[in-house]
Amino acid sequence: MTPSMQPITEEDIAQFLIHTPDFFERHADLLGAVQLTSPHGGRAVSLQERQAEMLREKIKVLEQRLMEMMRHGTENMLIGDKLQRWSRQLFLVARPADLPAVLVSEMRAQFSVPQAALKLWDVAQDFAGEPFAQGASDDVKSLASSLAAPYCGVNSGFDAVQWLDDPEAAASLALIPLRASAAAPAFGLLVLASPDSQRFQAGMATDFLERIAELASAALSRLHG
Repeated sequence: MTPSMQPITEEDIAQFLIHTPDFFERHADLLGAVQLTSPHGGRAVSLQERQAEMLREKIKVLEQRLMEMMRHGTENMLIGDKLQRWSRQLFLVARPADLPAVLVSEMRAQFSVPQAALKLWDVAQDFAGEPFAQGASDDVKSLASSLAAPYCGVNSGFDAVQWLDDPEAAASLALIPLRASAAAPAFGLLVLASPDSQRFQAGMATDFLERIAELASAALSRLHG
């Protein structure tokens, strides 16, 4: 008895065409005869036309990616300009005691942050009586030192929120610890707040805020004891 033959599958056909690249050279008439369904309207199109549609779709995707890259590049350039202006204002401060107020006001102005506040501790004796050196609880100091990176997320009732002019309007926060080096305990905390719950989201990239922390820490080191 002749054993039954296994039916040819689509995978068999696909493998045959992959391993026989000259098939359509020998049967060029098939290219015009094959009809496929277009995803645009469901009409029947030739294989060549379907290939052209797929190529146009790929080009469209690449164009969209290029536009996104250009947009991100423009946004990064604008952020870089704002960072440069903010840093410049810190360099122009003559009196060290004025640094915290200038840092906070320029943060609001340059980066459109609705609310910002700053407290320092372990400052030099000459600055111990300044408002920026008052009001940081032990809990806040411990929290700041425990943060390896800026915290971004919802306002969960952190004590530092009370430093803001309008704590009730703080829906999302960025808590930025200030320290002399990566291994050093924090000597201050910068609080940024927004009524927009999505402005500072949990899980968002903090690279830019880390640069802010480094520059702010360097500038405020003049006040450190």
